[in-house]
Amino acid sequence: MANDQYIPRPTIDQEAVRSHLHAARRRPTPVTVWTAIGDVPVLLTEVDRLARLLTRTRRDFADLLAAARATLSADHDGESEPLTYLRDAVAEHQVWMPPEQGELAE
Repeated sequence: MANDQYIPRPTIDQEAVRSHLHAARRRPTPVTVWTAIGDVPVLLTEVDRLARLLTRTRRDFADLLAAARATLSADHDGESEPLTYLRDAVAEHQVWMPPEQGELAE
């Protein structure tokens, strides 16, 4: 089971964004519309952050899967230390840092 400290949290107040959108739909005054429009850059930044997180996750998964496959092949071929591939991949795997502390933060 995943440890909650490693689960990325949204960096935006989703309820505030929804509230701004609903206010602009209910009563489209210049203030409510511009407030809702003001959320667009924040939302685009969050989409970009999540896309980078997904890219890193997919890369990490692909690396670990390749190591697992190499380990299984090495075991099948009778190599003396088949777990070497997996050990090396795990050793190279970087500890995940929350975006506000790691390289994914802007």
